[in-house]
Parts: sequence; structure tokens; C-alpha cells
Amino acid sequence: MTILEKAPAQEQSVQQAKAKQLYSLAEFEALLSQPGNHNRLLELIHGEIVEKMPTQQHGLVASNVNFALVAYAREHKNGRPGIEVRHRVIGDDRNSRLPDVSFTCANVPIVERGTVSAMPDLAVEIKSPDDTIKEMRETAAYYLANGSRLVWLVYPNLRMVEVYRPDADVEILDAEQTLVGHDVLPGFALPVADVFADPFAA
Repeated sequence: MTILEKAPAQEQSVQQAKAKQLYSLAEFEALLSQPGNHNRLLELIHGEIVEKMPTQQHGLVASNVNFALVAYAREHKNGRPGIEVRHRVIGDDRNSRLPDVSFTCANVPIVERGTVSAMPDLAVEIKSPDDTIKEMRETAAYYLANGSRLVWLVYPNLRMVEVYRPDADVEILDAEQTLVGHDVLPGFALPVADVFADPFAA
């Protein structure tokens, strides 16, 4: 993840950018509106602007999870899955999050422009090479504290998924086990091995 420079027209080092004050949501959204930033995966995390740089492995895992969620949603008609959908919480001026995959159960008008003003019911984060486990778990805690009811932290190199729910013990699932949706996605089941499945694998 890299820090976004506040004034892209000016050359600044990463060290200089890091020294700057934290960004508000309004400042962040102004940066997002700039033409050069339209296709960048930028997040505001506790006032710091960071950029997601997904790898091919990351994209494959996100696609596998989203494919299963799309199939589930079409069968049950009980939510909207998405990839890199922006979410924020009303009243939080320092966060605008982009879960790698999300699922929102509320049947409300779909957001056609801008940010969803609530956390998703399910948030999925996939570890990239630059992410630390500590950062991943802090992200899970943020989602749960702000309205998410289920969080999956996916570790491709370990072929493992951590499952977080409010007021429940953390579940650690390996490739021999199955992800379930609990009360958020009733009847949903996805073998953990399928999360990491490569179409070219034997």
C-alpha cells in the first residue's frame, strides 16, 4: 500500500507525504474526484490515504469468493455481492473503506454514484504481500465495530481463512474445511479449497 500525495502535480517523496497531517473525508473525496485518481483503488483508513495494489493471486481469490456469493445471491435473492465497493459510516470523518469483496443484505436503492453509507454485512479482505496480519485483524475489528456482522480474512499463501463475528470466538479454517454464512448468509457454504482454486491446477 502506498500513500497518496495530497497535491499530485507536485513531486513529493513518500517520507514527506507521511509527515503530512491526516486527511478528512471531505479532503479524501476531493482527491478521489480528480481525473488522475478515478481508476485508483484508494482507501481512507483512520485519516491515512492508502492505495491497494492487487496481485494476480489476489484477483483470483477475490473472483472465486465473489463467484460463490453471486451464485448464492441469485438463488436466494437476499443481498448484493460486490468487489471493491466503497463503504463508509455516517459520522466517521476518517474512514472510507474498500473491502476486497462484500455482501450487503439490505434491499435498499442501489448506489449508482459515490459511497455506500454503511458497512457491508459481510466484508472479505484478502492478504496482499505488503499487508501484515496485525493490519488485517485491525481491519476486521473496524468492520465489526461499525456494523458488519461477518468478516472473512483470507490468507492465500497459508490457504487459510479467519472468520470473525460479533460476540463469537474467531474461527480458523484450513483447506480441508468449509466456510459457512452463519445467520448473515443462511445456507451458504464454500469449501475453503475452492477459495484458492486455480483453473489451471490439476
